[in-house]
Amino acid sequence: MIERTLKRELLRLVSKFPVVSVTGPRQSGKTTLLRSTFAGYRYETLEDPDTMIFAREDPRSFLSAGNPMIIDEIQRVPALFSYIQTISDQSKENGQFVISGSQSFLLNERISQSLAGRVAIMHLLPFSYEEIENSGTHFPNFHELVFKGFYPRLYDHEISPLDFYPNYIQTYVERDVRLLQNIQDLSQFIRFLKLCAGRTGQLLNLSSLANDVGVSVNTAKAWLSVLEASYVIFLLRPHHMNFNKRIVKMPKLYFYDTGLACSLLDLQSAEQLKSHYLLGGLFETFVLSECIKYRLHRGLRNNCYFWRDHKGKEIDCLMDHGLRITPVEMKAAGTYTPNFFENIDYWNKLSGNTPENSFVIYGGDKSFPTRRGQLLSWKETGKSMKI
Repeated sequence: MIERTLKRELLRLVSKFPVVSVTGPRQSGKTTLLRSTFAGYRYETLEDPDTMIFAREDPRSFLSAGNPMIIDEIQRVPALFSYIQTISDQSKENGQFVISGSQSFLLNERISQSLAGRVAIMHLLPFSYEEIENSGTHFPNFHELVFKGFYPRLYDHEISPLDFYPNYIQTYVERDVRLLQNIQDLSQFIRFLKLCAGRTGQLLNLSSLANDVGVSVNTAKAWLSVLEASYVIFLLRPHHMNFNKRIVKMPKLYFYDTGLACSLLDLQSAEQLKSHYLLGGLFETFVLSECIKYRLHRGLRNNCYFWRDHKGKEIDCLMDHGLRITPVEMKAAGTYTPNFFENIDYWNKLSGNTPENSFVIYGGDKSFPTRRGQLLSWKETGKSMKI
């Protein structure tokens, strides 16, 4: 089993809070992580019909049958949150409950209503490249990695992405989407999902997306919220730093998992990816998702933004550390050329940032410093996120 980075933070927080919550996409490894980390806890999943009925009809007995406990997919029985609040307030002990779910909106809504101040909220995404590398698995090039993706079952059970993702998509649409949104035409939603994949790494134009699917802008917005809540996509927001009052204010759309995006784009091999029109966008998606995994799996907030002005000058990622902002550019090309740093030079001149705090991550194998910034290989992605 591949060791998860989040485990250390889970063990620390369970001694500080009465309740610890873990959210993340379906099949990201939440159950495996929680059961292995808290082996002495009683485990219950509310995806089991009998267990769900018991929890709904007699929540007090369900929760008092033995503490501490792990409750999986807890958002399926909302009444449990109020009982957990009462139990945790009465006992004053930490680490009583570890709860998890795959729909962040439903889970966070209940937490904010009943467990505010009593719960530590954690996020588990699919494997990071760092975790995969530490397990001894290596890839000859980033195309193979991006095409395969990062879901645990691909590695634990050696499943081909051509077998895994179509079934994952079907299961996700039939179970999670119906739970979050009353969508009548699921085939239309799948088309929406595919069109989102075709826009990964691009500015989000809701009107254009809605028109292409044949739905209203409000419907497209609601469906995007479903994809966000179930950790399929994330929206990268523009940084608030404003040098000329005319920066782009639309977010950019990305997928958390490149393998899922490749499947939705109907790619059949890593070889096809090499000449695909979205290669650059998928490479950006890979690097940005790694940035986010590095932060979330250590209990830190996502600090990634992008910047683009009215002239089209853009920085793919600005990592905001408060007193320091680090620009990161992403280039899928395997051979370094000086124009890699062109936009960073422009941004550094405006912001006063230094080359030592500037990075380009590219598709080549060698990392080295330049007078304009640090050039990092895609192979260093897992290790370089400390920037």
